[in-house]
Amino acid sequence: MKKSGNDNFRPVKLGITGGVGSGKSVVCEYLKNKGVPVVSTDELARKAVMPGTAAYDQIVSYFGKDVLSDDGTLNRKKLRSIITEDRNKKEMLEQFVHPEVFVQMEKEFEASKKKHAPIIAVEVPLLFEAGLEKKFDFVLTISVNADVRVKRLMARDQITRKEAEAFMGIQMPEADKIKKSDFVIDNNGSIKETLVKVDRFYENLMDLVFD
Repeated sequence: MKKSGNDNFRPVKLGITGGVGSGKSVVCEYLKNKGVPVVSTDELARKAVMPGTAAYDQIVSYFGKDVLSDDGTLNRKKLRSIITEDRNKKEMLEQFVHPEVFVQMEKEFEASKKKHAPIIAVEVPLLFEAGLEKKFDFVLTISVNADVRVKRLMARDQITRKEAEAFMGIQMPEADKIKKSDFVIDNNGSIKETLVKVDRFYENLMDLVFD
């Protein structure tokens, strides 16, 4: 924990990442229950593309009204299908959304100083892909084998195996994420087994924070 008097207090920033379907949300919810403030960049991204925002207007202008649902909000499933098939469009979408998400993430960091929480965790699915690793003191990757992730995605999003594999294919390979991470939690077992690992990780991190 970085501090030199109350005015200079700075919580340790923990980035939590992992491939789609790896179980990041389960880990983040458990840490939240332990008192760790957790920010979800997915939630920030949803807010960033609500009707009336700059990102929303840019997306509709670029992709057309076909990406809208009947209520005028973005059809995330359709957008995901488009960017899965076209890397250039994926990069354009990120250019529209990421700047606002990063601004809001920094605001969350600032707000956490007032709470004096020793650690603030941020769930960032595309942490390495977006080059954000330097914004964090530590990075934790949640690891799950590809077949388990495919099955989870198929069940969660009601999509085909081909669609699930295609979506996974546009993300950085898990092995590369693991190499870049400070900590890794294997989530191939039961939830109970995973939470035991999270407890162990949390204790190790707190020892580092207060060393």
